[in-house]
Amino acid sequence: MLANMTDPMSWRVPVWLPVVKLAGGVALLLLALALADGDRAQLGVGAAVCACLALWAARDLLAPVRLAADEDGLTVVTGFARRSRLTWDRIEAVRLDTRPRLGVRTETLEVDTGDTLHVFTKADLGVPPEDVLPLLNEVRAPR
Repeated sequence: MLANMTDPMSWRVPVWLPVVKLAGGVALLLLALALADGDRAQLGVGAAVCACLALWAARDLLAPVRLAADEDGLTVVTGFARRSRLTWDRIEAVRLDTRPRLGVRTETLEVDTGDTLHVFTKADLGVPPEDVLPLLNEVRAPR
């Protein structure tokens, strides 16, 4: 029970995830270098993929905390790394969406303000979205 909540709760990208993205980018660049045999197009594709993975990892490093909750509302990451504050009265619904996709069950946590929909996956939160929903509902509950 969260009867006296003074510190915000937060959920973040797992620390290992940007490391894997950067390592994958470097590995693909090295593979392109090894197989290119002087082909500039192949090197360009390898460099582009490496740059995209590096940018994706940079987002994880610049804005690792994707969702934070306190008694007043939520702070969410929007765009590349901008944070937006949503007070509880602006939030219409916080729900779990579960869908089968390619033979795998995919869960997302959705924060709906009516104007915008903020979607968080396990990779964004570091824990399954189903574990976060009851905590948010408890924090949101009127006192």
